[in-house]
Amino acid sequence: MLKATLAETGNALVAVVAAKTPIQLVLALRGFDCTTQVIESVRAALAEFPAQPPDVVVIEHETGLDAFALTRSLRTFPELARTPILIVAAGEGRTERRAALQAGATDLMLKPVDTLDLQIRLRTLIELAAARRDGDRKNAAMNQQIERAVAEVSAREREIVRRLMLAAEFRDDQAGDHLTRVAGCAIAVAEGLGLSETDANDIALASTMHDIGKIGIADEILLKPGPLTDAEREEMKQHALRGYRMLHDSPSHLLQLASEIALTHHERWDGNGYPQGLKGEEIPLSGRIVAVADVFDALISARVYKPAWPVEQARAHLEAQAGTHFDPACVAAFVSRWEDIVALVQDRPATSHAA
Repeated sequence: MLKATLAETGNALVAVVAAKTPIQLVLALRGFDCTTQVIESVRAALAEFPAQPPDVVVIEHETGLDAFALTRSLRTFPELARTPILIVAAGEGRTERRAALQAGATDLMLKPVDTLDLQIRLRTLIELAAARRDGDRKNAAMNQQIERAVAEVSAREREIVRRLMLAAEFRDDQAGDHLTRVAGCAIAVAEGLGLSETDANDIALASTMHDIGKIGIADEILLKPGPLTDAEREEMKQHALRGYRMLHDSPSHLLQLASEIALTHHERWDGNGYPQGLKGEEIPLSGRIVAVADVFDALISARVYKPAWPVEQARAHLEAQAGTHFDPACVAAFVSRWEDIVALVQDRPATSHAA
């Protein structure tokens, strides 16, 4: 039995499977530009081919070897799903061709074997195998390029988010910790709802821009130590719409998600929020998630106009407001991840900062 690989010879590897040494086929392939591998049992073919797939398989259908059954078995291996298979069989033709097609063979050749015809068919099948390998290599290279491009775009998106977070911190030097805690709470809620890791991470990262619209709020309002007037409160509410306008027309999925959160994180489950008065599931899930995270962190943070709430009191408030201010499912998800929330707050404790 001759066993040589493509890497060793540089030639195409044609495997011939037969119940006994196929002298006629071997002689027909002598002098042809290929390496011949003879396999004399179905068991050997099923054991060897998946580990070292040949370029072309030739199966002689005869007593003791069912070429059609073997072809069906070979097609179950991913490595052999597209390997050209030529069945050589005796018969009148139509029945054998139909059986070969149904079994998954590429071609069928009737006995007696014509040497020239066999070589012509094998050359075509070898070229087909080579073309497929070349196409697979090009596809793999293209996929790698696409993956690199996607990774670069993703890295740029995250850099943009980081820069926008820095912009928020220029207005309020405590904003960074607030945004980090909101993001941590948001990912906990998202995971508690059963969202995928990718979706949860995207919502958490996008949530860091939920108040980006406050860049457009005057310092005398944003940093005012006392209660806001009605007019000042209305001006403060504009940050949701301004944040949306800053971000929504970006082609970036992440920034579009951030614009959605900026616009909707002050909406309420009962429809009494702003700026659109959305109700229930009219509010995007991302906005409902961040609403819970944002209010919780606002409650546990000391402000110039109020002391910080204990975390247990803030949790009780969220539970009491489930179904009115907040999506009950989001509150339930928040509570289900309570130990993670407490650990986050302990790691990033809230300190006094402006409204």
